Amino acid sequence: MATESSYTLTERMRAPHRLRTVGLLCAVAAAGGLLTGCGSDSGAGGEKTSKAAAAAAAAAQTESPTGTASPSETASPTGTASPTGTASPSETASPTGTASPSPGSTLTDDQAERKALVPKVKVTYDKALTTAVDAVPDSKPVAIELQGGPNGAPWWDAEVAKADGSVSTVRVDAVSGKADQPRADTDEGADDKRQLADLLGKAKITPEDAAAVATGRTKGTVSSVELDDTDQGATIWSVDVIDPKSWNKTSYDIDATNKKVLKEEVDRD
Repeated sequence: MATESSYTLTERMRAPHRLRTVGLLCAVAAAGGLLTGCGSDSGAGGEKTSKAAAAAAAAAQTESPTGTASPSETASPTGTASPTGTASPSETASPTGTASPSPGSTLTDDQAERKALVPKVKVTYDKALTTAVDAVPDSKPVAIELQGGPNGAPWWDAEVAKADGSVSTVRVDAVSGKADQPRADTDEGADDKRQLADLLGKAKITPEDAAAVATGRTKGTVSSVELDDTDQGATIWSVDVIDPKSWNKTSYDIDATNKKVLKEEVDRD
């Protein structure tokens, strides 16, 4: 009995649905018949028949839930103007497209002078300094600096000194390596000699050692080396290095006893 009651209740629930389905089929059939008859009628009668058929078809679509427009058939939001149609930030003028300043057009007078002089040098500072020391027996290197004349020919001005501190200057051609005759410094006083002799005695590293420390930090051409002391009394080798890319000059104070860098300064003028 329980099964029969359940079956009967289910059938009753399905009955209205069947009736609606049958009614829908009848309406469609009637519409088809009217449309068929439309082909043989003419004049006002045919027009009325067509209107009736259209009304029946509309009623059939109203009954069917499947006759409604699918959400997928509605206007798609993608039909609107896509924001991707706007200019992309990457399409706008790039700041990197601007012309960068040319290094050649921004050189200072000193940088331009270095650029004109350094490439002409064929004899490095250390070879010129050795030539100067050989020109004065029993001497030690004190200083050397790259110079350039009005005609652009480079040379090295080297200073060497004996154990008593007496100084001689030797000019060495930076292209051929030839040395002029040494010139003794006649303006040097007794105090100057004692001070220089003291510095020579305190220096434990060579000018080449100091220059190696400097060029290890700044790649370039050594243009000057000089034995000196600081205000604090430290004995130093002062070394100048010219960068062949920027033509800046970097000056180093290297402790002449332990190779420690005491000062580093870049001259961008």
